[in-house]
Amino acid sequence: MSVLEMKVPSPGESITEVEIATWLVKDGDYVEKDQPIAEVDSDKATLELPAEQSGVITLKAEEGDVVQVGQVVCLIDMDAAKPAGSTAPAAEAPKQEEAPKAAEPAKQEAPKPAAAPQTYATGAPSPAAKKILDEKGIDASQVSGSGRDGRISKSDAELAAVPALGGNPITATGSRSTTTTKLSVLRRKIAQRLVSVKNETAMLTTFNEVDMSEIFRLRKQYKEEFAQRHGVGLGFMSFFTKAVTRALQMYPDVNASIDGDFKVNYDFCDISIAVSGPKGLMVPVLRNAENMSFANVEGNIKDLAIKVRDGKITVDEMTGGTFTITNGGTFGSMLSTPIINPPQSAILGMHNIIQRPVAVDGQVVIRPMMYVAMSYDHRIIDGKESVGFLVAVKEGIDNPVEILLGGDERKGLGL
Repeated sequence: MSVLEMKVPSPGESITEVEIATWLVKDGDYVEKDQPIAEVDSDKATLELPAEQSGVITLKAEEGDVVQVGQVVCLIDMDAAKPAGSTAPAAEAPKQEEAPKAAEPAKQEAPKPAAAPQTYATGAPSPAAKKILDEKGIDASQVSGSGRDGRISKSDAELAAVPALGGNPITATGSRSTTTTKLSVLRRKIAQRLVSVKNETAMLTTFNEVDMSEIFRLRKQYKEEFAQRHGVGLGFMSFFTKAVTRALQMYPDVNASIDGDFKVNYDFCDISIAVSGPKGLMVPVLRNAENMSFANVEGNIKDLAIKVRDGKITVDEMTGGTFTITNGGTFGSMLSTPIINPPQSAILGMHNIIQRPVAVDGQVVIRPMMYVAMSYDHRIIDGKESVGFLVAVKEGIDNPVEILLGGDERKGLGL
């Protein structure tokens, strides 16, 4: 008999273990070569495990088990024949009626035992509860105890005293059940990273606001032509990505990281875009975003977001990144202090857009405004650089035609 031992492949560099999230087949099933048989969670992504050969599978790990890279998780009997097509199940034999049972003699009830003397463990009030009941003139036998073995606690006595004072007792209504679920490897790793960032960086946040009027105008005027020309919608993220890459080139320390006692500066802008997926928040990376057109940015973000939501994103597509953009505004957030995505040194948080009165040239006008927040590591980014960076982003969003589109909006949008 030829049996293949399937081992956990390495999902990526530095990953030593994964968790069996879901078996897509059952023990004893016949599987085809390259058929997905399991989903495994690493600390960076959820990946599918395909069958290496065809045959009958024997599972060697349970869902929720944490297994090492290289560990055997199932066996495939390659000599097993593929089962024939499913056949209709045989008709069930009619159930034979059971013969009527002879009448059983009436059971005599056992005499009830004498009541045990009341103690703290069998319903008596505690000293504190007894004092309350005596003061209010309440008979302890009329109070239901919630303590161990029915013991009447102080809170039980206080609750019983409410009706005696002419009030109404407060009772819990509805379900009070609880559910305990083990965190996935990915969620546990995210938790560790977030805690380490708070503990190991000098994180500060600076805020500003941007006027979205011009971007609203551009999207309204060109969205149909842009979609027809490039096959993708013109969204907000391309404007913010281009504004960020411009600001990173103006303030290179924001596009840097710490490695021990050294600062590492990057001459490229790999922008991590936070995307919410079924397994949690993922941050796929746009490589060399500084060289991308608006259509390239929108197309790449769309492709990566689909991969995240379908569970098809790879570790390589989320590795690296020199700066992160996260958009809490899609969920209704007005303001937040985003947490740095290590080993990066800064992150930009976008928020919801609200029509607000603002002063423009001495007049109060209504404009679509958004608060933006930048969290940064003060160990390598000073206040001057952080504020200057966020102002540069604001300039690009407030005046996109001149600053981001080179003065020609049609040419800048690739139309």
